[in-house]
Amino acid sequence: MSYGGAVTAAPLDDAVRADAAVPALWAELGVPGLVDAHVHVMPQRLLDRIWAYFDSAGPLVGRPWPIAYRWPQEERLSHLRTLGVRAFPTLFYAHKPGMAEGLNDWGRDFAREQRAGGRDDVVQSATFFPEPGVLDYTARALDEGARVFKVHVQVGAFDPRDPQLDPVWGLLAEAGTPVVVHTGSGPAPGEHTGPGPFGEVLARHPRLTAVVAHLGMPEYDAYLELAARHPNVHLDTTMVFVDFFDGAQAQTRLARSLAPRLADLGDRVVLGTDFPNIPYAYAHQLDVLQRPGLGPDWLRAVLWHNGARLFGLDASLA
Repeated sequence: MSYGGAVTAAPLDDAVRADAAVPALWAELGVPGLVDAHVHVMPQRLLDRIWAYFDSAGPLVGRPWPIAYRWPQEERLSHLRTLGVRAFPTLFYAHKPGMAEGLNDWGRDFAREQRAGGRDDVVQSATFFPEPGVLDYTARALDEGARVFKVHVQVGAFDPRDPQLDPVWGLLAEAGTPVVVHTGSGPAPGEHTGPGPFGEVLARHPRLTAVVAHLGMPEYDAYLELAARHPNVHLDTTMVFVDFFDGAQAQTRLARSLAPRLADLGDRVVLGTDFPNIPYAYAHQLDVLQRPGLGPDWLRAVLWHNGARLFGLDASLA
């Protein structure tokens, strides 16, 4: 099956046309829709700064990055829902002290507003940063309904082993609340990226429910090994196997080389896309998940079942 084809750096009209085929995919697979574990919804002023960074081909990007979905927020949300995305977080992250608590308040209010409008698909999100008071505001975010956290080791340029974070990791491990962690060294390495520092966090907090963003790009093997050793570690598919990096042939070879481990971890690989900050059609991310050649049962798990379990979706939706 194919649903959208390989659309790279797609103009918006092309992306929308490709995306029209997405609902047929999950219907053909026999699942109720999609659970996307890596979606960004945040205050527009912050998103505008991120888009400006991509527009300038900043040092972490190093190449043109034409964002396909440069829409107002309500249009972006409507598009996700039209595609059949039944649950998604609003991943935002602090890159310096003094940001996280305000972002968490924004995320709480946004999720409540969506519920008040009859939308129950937003997975309330929060973030944290190594700074005084981090344990208190993380605990408050949990008390106020946060169901997933996001931290970006690369952009934040912090050490995940920072002593101020140790009780935070412990709190989240005890709560069983997932944390989406960008800890891989892609697109450019940082002082504290790579499997070593975060591996030490997992060794100290083995019950932590972590979601390694981007499958740990480019240290795929090392992060797959971490997941094999830690049963609560998941990996998301964000930007994995897409043509934008190195072309279709290289990405297909990569997918096939990782296929045995991806099969072994089939219950802990979750769909992630990075919507809306992507330079190709949403459908393309789904299309390339066929490249490992692991079949429809694996796709059902990745596109729906694993994410639904991770976020505790109502069993009636399954």
